Amino acid sequence: METHNKIISVDNLALGEESEESIALCYGHFNLIHTGHLRYLQHAKTLADKLVVAIISDKELDKDSFGSHFSEEERSESATNLQIVDYVIILNELSLDELVCTIKPKMLVLGKEFEQNRSNKINLAISEANKKGCVMFHAGEVHYSNSGLLHGNVPDIENRNIDQLNIICKKHNITLNKLQNRLKIFSDSRLVIIGDTIVDNYVACDALGMSAEAPVLVVKELENREFSGGASIVASHVSALGATCHYISVVGKDKQSDVVVKSLIDQGVNMDIIIDASRPTTYKTRYMVENQKLFRVSRIKDHKVSEKIEQEIIDKLTILAPDIDGILVSDFVYGVVTKKILNVISDLSKKFNFKLYGDLQCSSQVGKVSKFNNFDLITPTEKESRIALDDNESGIEWISNTLLKDTRSKNMLMKLGSDGFIAYNNSGLIKRQNFPALSVNPVDVTGAGDSLFAAMSVSLSSGADLMEASVIGSCMASLFVKSIGNVPVKIDELNRYMSEIIR
Repeated sequence: METHNKIISVDNLALGEESEESIALCYGHFNLIHTGHLRYLQHAKTLADKLVVAIISDKELDKDSFGSHFSEEERSESATNLQIVDYVIILNELSLDELVCTIKPKMLVLGKEFEQNRSNKINLAISEANKKGCVMFHAGEVHYSNSGLLHGNVPDIENRNIDQLNIICKKHNITLNKLQNRLKIFSDSRLVIIGDTIVDNYVACDALGMSAEAPVLVVKELENREFSGGASIVASHVSALGATCHYISVVGKDKQSDVVVKSLIDQGVNMDIIIDASRPTTYKTRYMVENQKLFRVSRIKDHKVSEKIEQEIIDKLTILAPDIDGILVSDFVYGVVTKKILNVISDLSKKFNFKLYGDLQCSSQVGKVSKFNNFDLITPTEKESRIALDDNESGIEWISNTLLKDTRSKNMLMKLGSDGFIAYNNSGLIKRQNFPALSVNPVDVTGAGDSLFAAMSVSLSSGADLMEASVIGSCMASLFVKSIGNVPVKIDELNRYMSEIIR
C-alpha cells in the first residue's frame, strides 16, 4: 500500500463489527516519531489484524498550548511511512471517543502518560472502547522531549526530574531537615538480610576490531575487578547507611566466597555464611569496553539448598528474631530462600512483631513476587509483576493494584527502569506517587534495585512513611548508578547529595 493511500477518512475505513479484520487503535500527536513511538506501535500491531493511528489535529494541539509542532499533514505523513501502520486518521471532524464508537477497535492502545493523566475525552474513549473491546496502556517505552528535539537542544532532563522530586516533597510536606533527621536515627535499626550471594566480576577490555576468522569482535583484557553482589550488596548498603545488620546466606567452597567474606567484614556486616560444597558461589562476569557492556557470562547452580542447610538457616533466624526490627528477603531464586524458610520468616514476624521487606529478582517464570504475602514492602519490576499475574496486556495501574490486593502488601514500589518507580501505599484507599529517575545517564545500573531496596527498608524501619522513604530511595539509587560495580553508598554521601538537590 502506498503511503499516501494510508491517510483516510472514517467513511472509507470499512472496519469494526462489519469487518472480519480486527483493529488496534493508537492515539497521539506523533510530533516527532522516536524510539518510544516505534516500540508503542510495534506492540500495538501484534494485538490485531490492522493498526490504525489517530493523529491529534492542529486545532487541538493549539488549544492545548502544545507549543511548537509539525503540521497535522506532516505528522500524518511521518506515521504513514512506517510499514507497521495500516491506516492514519486525522481527528479533525470527530473526537477520539466518536472514532472508537465508529470503528469499534478490538484494542485501544494508549501511551502510559494517558493512564496517569486522564482528561474527560480520554475517559470517554476508554468507556466506549470497553463496550466492545479492551483498553491497554503501553508501558516501558523510551520517553523523549519532542519540543527539545525539534529545537536542537535536548533539555536537561536530570534537572527537570530533580525539580519534579522537589514538587513531590512539597506535596507531601517533606523537607530536607526532616529527611536529615531521619538519617540520624538509621543507626537505631536492627535488620537481618537473607538471600542469594553473587560475586560480580567486571572485565575492562580494549576493542581491537573484528576477527578475520569470523564476524566476532576481538577485545584485549585490560583488568578485572570483583565485587560482592546479590543479597550481600543489600547487606553492605544497609550497614553503610548506619543500621546494624546481620547477613545470612549460602556460598560455595571456592575463592569467590573469600571475596564475599572480606567485603562484608570491610563493611562491618555481621554474618552467618554457610558453605555448601555442592554449589559454587554464583559468579557473573561482565565484559566491558569504555563502560559499555558487551556481554555477561554467569556461573550458576540454582538448586534448592539441602534440608540440613535449610534447617541451619531457620535455626539462625529463630535466634535472631526476638531482637530485630525487620528482615530483608533478597531472593534471586537461586535456591537459598525456600518455601519453608519463607513460611518461618512470616511466622517469626507475627510472633515478634517485626517488619518484612521483599525483593524478588528473576528474569523468567521460575520465581513469582506474589509469594511475598503480608509484607511491609515489596519492590517488583513491571516484568516480575506481569509474570506473577500471568498478564502481559493490562495497564500498569491494574497490574499494580491487583498485585497489592493479591499479596496484601502494605507498601509497594513498581520499578519502571529508566522511568523511575511508582510508590503505592495500601492503607484502605490506595495512595500512589510517581517518582522520576534522578540519573538519566547512569554509568552502571546493575544493582540499582538493590540500593533502592536497602534504602527503602532502612527508612521504613526507622519510622519513615512511604513517601519519605521513596525520596531517600530515589537519592540512594541515583548515587549508586554513578559508578561501576557494587560500591555501597555511605550515609554521609547520601546526606551530601540530598543537601545538593532537595530545596
